[in-house]
Amino acid sequence: MKIIGILAFVIALLLSVMIHEFGHYITAKKYGMRVSEFFLGFGKRLWSFTRGETEFGIKAIPAGGYCRIEGMTATDEMPPGEESRAFYKANSGRKLIVLGAGSFLHFVLGFIILLVIFAAIGTAKPTNTITQISPCVPKVNAACAKTDPRSPAQIAGLQVGDVITSLNKIPVTNWAKDVEVIRSSAGKELLIEIDRNGQVQTFSIIPATRVVEGKEYGFLGIVNGYELVKDAPFTSIKNSALVSWEFMSSSVKAIISLPSKIPALWGATVSGSERDPNGLVGIVGVAQVSGQAVSSEGLSTAERIQTFLLIIASLNFFVGVFNLLPILPLDGGHMAVAIADEIRAFFARIRGRARPEGINVNKLAPVTMVVFIVLAALTVLLLAADIVNPVQLNL
Repeated sequence: MKIIGILAFVIALLLSVMIHEFGHYITAKKYGMRVSEFFLGFGKRLWSFTRGETEFGIKAIPAGGYCRIEGMTATDEMPPGEESRAFYKANSGRKLIVLGAGSFLHFVLGFIILLVIFAAIGTAKPTNTITQISPCVPKVNAACAKTDPRSPAQIAGLQVGDVITSLNKIPVTNWAKDVEVIRSSAGKELLIEIDRNGQVQTFSIIPATRVVEGKEYGFLGIVNGYELVKDAPFTSIKNSALVSWEFMSSSVKAIISLPSKIPALWGATVSGSERDPNGLVGIVGVAQVSGQAVSSEGLSTAERIQTFLLIIASLNFFVGVFNLLPILPLDGGHMAVAIADEIRAFFARIRGRARPEGINVNKLAPVTMVVFIVLAALTVLLLAADIVNPVQLNL
């Protein structure tokens, strides 16, 4: 099962890459730019066909894909008579749309995956079925000790499998909210109606008092189960949008904190100390995590699919945001150049001067090379960490 999860991740990753490139392709064609190649993979050509002016195909190294738009810089040669279709000839607005289309489709794909989760698979929500009874009232974040008092649930005789149907004669409809009745009833009598194997029973219980961060909470000593619940169509769209925004926000925060996490990654790679699940993880690591999720015996089939899809969705949001960073050779770097061109043109108009020539990206090659070397070094470090000391999930 783990191999299936890893293969599924690789396929999903390649599809995501090709969707990204399709964004560049479809917008470039829309604006009349010349697109000569659209390939899955790199290296030696394995198979291809030509439709119109574009060659589509597969290459030997399945490490991504590319869409070749002709005339990215003024020094690129164009076929005779096609000079006007060069990318650099387009206005800045069209350049930004073509360059940003890849990341935009990453966001669209991530949103669609989330919508499938909310509407078709469901998300884990607490139920009113008891799955565990605590034998005591433990201290905060501590296991039961011999001196700890017995839990109210155990004293009253609540059992695993009991379904809580009402609290203080108010029917339970949403346990995530209804549980607040218990938490606000510390030291007060609480009437709990349960369904036990088809028989309704009522218990009068006084929840114990626990103090967490200076606040008092009622404590019964029960743990409730979870189940996947599908949302209504409109709610699914709303929740997908909210989670999409959360994923994009967390991606921005992760990128900002990236430099500060490199020392910990180096330490975990060299010393073998436990990897932080919230730390840096490379593509190999994400593939391994996907394999763990799909093969986890602690999850149902639906939960495995849901976890796998969440990984793919979050990856798409992260890649989409990362690709917008204003550094070459990323799309965001080319977008920054296009914006800089427009700013220069604006000031030229104010001064009554002709529009200056566009910035030649080739002259920025030294900067691009430095960024490439840094990203390559980080990739190698992540690869080593993912192989030597992979991240382990508690699923």
